[in-house]
Amino acid sequence: MSGKLTEIESRSATARQLDAVIGAMRGIAAARSREAQRRLPGIRSSASTVGAAIGAALTHASGEPARALEHGARIVIALCAEQGFVGSFNEQILDHALARLASAHSELLLVGMRGEIVANERRLPFAWSSPAASHADDVPALASRITDALYTRLGDRGVTHVSVVHAMPGIAAHSEIVEHSLMPFDFSRFSAARRAQPPLLTLPADRLFAGLVEAYVYVELCEALMLSFAAENEARMRAMLAARANVKETLAELTQSYRQVRQDEITADIVELAAGAAAGV
Repeated sequence: MSGKLTEIESRSATARQLDAVIGAMRGIAAARSREAQRRLPGIRSSASTVGAAIGAALTHASGEPARALEHGARIVIALCAEQGFVGSFNEQILDHALARLASAHSELLLVGMRGEIVANERRLPFAWSSPAASHADDVPALASRITDALYTRLGDRGVTHVSVVHAMPGIAAHSEIVEHSLMPFDFSRFSAARRAQPPLLTLPADRLFAGLVEAYVYVELCEALMLSFAAENEARMRAMLAARANVKETLAELTQSYRQVRQDEITADIVELAAGAAAGV
């Protein structure tokens, strides 16, 4: 076998190995996306429980808790990818976040190592960063870290707007980017529960509301993180599908090249043998 045929066979073997790796990565991404979406009903059930507690507490309040001022510092929490092979996922998240960071009093909190790499490449400053979830089980602890970092900043200065920017899972060719407002906290979402026997309060109303609001923000962050994790893995699935199509195309081209080179060599051998036979005559 000629050196050219050997080279083509070696490249074909490498492409087949790459195809197997891509298939495995796609399968893992699909499993993780499904797992994340299975966790969402439990998170939303927790949000309903905390929301019901807020509604019950509102019946004890003399009026709706004070709203934040309309103008002040803004915090944007951008949920990016932790791992690679997600196409333009991180760029889309950061582009959306940048549109909300026009004010000099704005801060960006960044989640996801791949997003941090993109932010550094763009020389985009951020006040805080954390690795994103690598598994669905990591989400509660990560939401707790983000909540702690957020409330530390709320205590430092007059923050009036907090939002989280993340991707939504879906079947579209590109991830849908959404922004969810966390603050100012909208108490009008919760209907005051009317009960014959009002709940017994053991805390002052302001401390009770503060604790319930923080708990609700935490659950909202859990939901956003789980949606982002599912969307990240769906983006990876799309990237792997595109990569697999490219590998299949490369394999087809290599197969065609192998056949052509093999045919050329056989033809050359036949011509050489025929020429030798003619010379012998």
